Amino acid sequence: MLSMQFNRRRFSRYLLPVLLVVVLAHCAHGDEPQQFVPDFRHDVIPVLTKRGCNSGGCHGKSTGQNGFKLSLLGFHGDKDHAAMVQEGRSRRVVTGAPGLSLLLRKATGEVPHGGGRRFATDSEDYRVLRQWIAAGAPGPRSDGPELARLEITPGRDVLTPNSQRQLSVVAHLSDGTTRDVTRRAVYETNNPEIADVDEAGLVRTQSAGGLFAVMVRFGEQIGVFEGTVPFRRTEGAATSQPKADLSEIDRLLWQQWERLGIEPSLPAGDAEFIRRATIDICGTLPTPQEVTEFLADERPDKRARLIDRLLERPEYATHFALKWAAILKNRGRGYSTSKQRAGTALFSAWIRDSIAENKPYDRFVAEILTATGSQQKNPPTIWYRSVRTPQDYVESIAQAFLGVRIQCAECHHHPAERWSQADYYGLAAVFARIGRKRGFADAEVPTNEIIYVKHKGEVRHPRSDEVMQPRALGGPVFANSAFDDPRRGLATWMTATDNPFFARTMANRLWGHFMGRGIIHPIDDARSTNPPSNPALLDMLAQDFINSGYDVKHLIRTITGSRAYRLSSTPLPGNQQDHQNFARYYPRRLTAEVLLDGISQVLEVPTEFSGGPGKFPAGTRAMDLPDENVPLNFLDVFGRPARTSSCECERSDEPALAQALEIVNSAEIQRKLTAETGYIAKLANSDGVHVDHVREMFLKTFARSPRDEELKIAVEFLESESDRAEAYRSLMWSLLATGEFMFNH
Repeated sequence: MLSMQFNRRRFSRYLLPVLLVVVLAHCAHGDEPQQFVPDFRHDVIPVLTKRGCNSGGCHGKSTGQNGFKLSLLGFHGDKDHAAMVQEGRSRRVVTGAPGLSLLLRKATGEVPHGGGRRFATDSEDYRVLRQWIAAGAPGPRSDGPELARLEITPGRDVLTPNSQRQLSVVAHLSDGTTRDVTRRAVYETNNPEIADVDEAGLVRTQSAGGLFAVMVRFGEQIGVFEGTVPFRRTEGAATSQPKADLSEIDRLLWQQWERLGIEPSLPAGDAEFIRRATIDICGTLPTPQEVTEFLADERPDKRARLIDRLLERPEYATHFALKWAAILKNRGRGYSTSKQRAGTALFSAWIRDSIAENKPYDRFVAEILTATGSQQKNPPTIWYRSVRTPQDYVESIAQAFLGVRIQCAECHHHPAERWSQADYYGLAAVFARIGRKRGFADAEVPTNEIIYVKHKGEVRHPRSDEVMQPRALGGPVFANSAFDDPRRGLATWMTATDNPFFARTMANRLWGHFMGRGIIHPIDDARSTNPPSNPALLDMLAQDFINSGYDVKHLIRTITGSRAYRLSSTPLPGNQQDHQNFARYYPRRLTAEVLLDGISQVLEVPTEFSGGPGKFPAGTRAMDLPDENVPLNFLDVFGRPARTSSCECERSDEPALAQALEIVNSAEIQRKLTAETGYIAKLANSDGVHVDHVREMFLKTFARSPRDEELKIAVEFLESESDRAEAYRSLMWSLLATGEFMFNH
């Protein structure tokens, strides 16, 4: 009797209030409709993705948020279901009383939530989640239909400035059914200055013209809408200039200019062109004599002849070897032994020699990928010094040679592309049998290793623990027996003429080098959600490169021989706002090494390098340095890359206050200006007249003669100063500090 009274008392005090809350919560929303049970993968996860719950800034980050962790963008539904239904003492999802579920109460702001209110109780998102919970919160169906593709309508369109276009998104499932997911999809524009998009898929263009793309994501599928906003046409647009005898490059560009209403700039003058081409190809400034001779040359093909001469100069190979040494991560920073410097110097020399002999690009890459043997005897093996882990192999190869940024797929399905973890670790498995012998100066510093292929080696999928077969990105599985080196299969697949990445990546890389921007931009971020600005042009360049036998010099001649490369950098009203379509030459600051060497060339005083292992002979240029482990503040301030990544974005050309301070206070520049054997000393001790000296100074720095007003001001300044040497130093410094000198235009 006492026991019964106690149970009744406990029921009345503890359980009855809970029961009343459950009943009231149920009644408040009426009976749940039973005819529709939301699918976990195709209905529930899209709601969480749309509202940012499983984003990298919320519960989708690697550590989760406040004890609740979801997979990024819902790519691992089984884990997400367990986290929602089973964890958190089963309070996140209460199937018997959906209204009490923390999943709903936090998202609607009924209880405190760090992510704020995500949707209202009368919204479609709330209805879907509540009905799913009321149906028992079923997990992902193993026999359910897969999401096959997205259909975006329209797929591309031409819009006017300050207009709108509503996108429609239909998901096609593997069982043949379709569903409208326009309001469930996630949208993101790649160029908000041209067009923005809201969460419902409504595209709004801005006042600016140009090209843009909208990424559409639903589940694991990605789609793209490509938009074009023509510029407001001006008088004397593209049609006013002669179009006869256009090359294929220029024909494809001209078609786009006319479609967009863009006016190309006028052709560059000879002085502008020789400075531009010499810097772009050789990384040096033209000498006054070279400028004078080029300006006096009246042959109609003199620009093509100039390109040929520049490509045969040793500076061409040195300039591009510097670029490739950074891409291939030939680095020495953090190491302090002479043995380390010997290795980076050997690899640097091999790269330079390969470029000088115009080694076909496919062979150049294959020799690196398949290298074996001693790092003292086979320089390409030195690539394996910095590229040592599965992550290094995958990310370096994908970015350097395929133009793909696949880093995201290491931990989860790529959020903006088709690449999965299986793709990532399948490529890593190609290098699972790489072995290393000896070659360490100490426990930390790799020096002269021997690279070989082991009989065994494997890479496992981090989630499934499955042993991965070596395979290409989106390509075949490679033979992997004790007698087969899967790296050779990779090299064969990569350099095949039908490879969808290899030739396009190199063509785009060189186009970006000479034109200041890639057709795909950034140049090593090729994906469906970052389409090329001119697909036909990129296809043409890639096919021409293949047809030439991967002849790099041929590709350079093709690009620099185009009218587009020979346009002036001076904008016109009809192209001033365009930064995508190459209707003018895009000026860019000289790279750190080119800038320092240019100052040395003008002032006729070489840089003195010291502080690193090994010694550098007098006259060594910054361009000649074998690695980045040579301390000089000037180079670091102006963006010298650390060579820790295969991305060219490591080299910074962004302006910074420290650069201005370096120009003013650099001890190295002051040493060059005051050197007793330098150019300034020669001018100060010369009996020549100021007018002639000023003309020569302008030729050395700008590759042009001074304008009348510039000549007048410069001569008057020199004549007003009592200290001749100090006057010339001040004048020269002012020329070196100008944008005209520090930029290639």
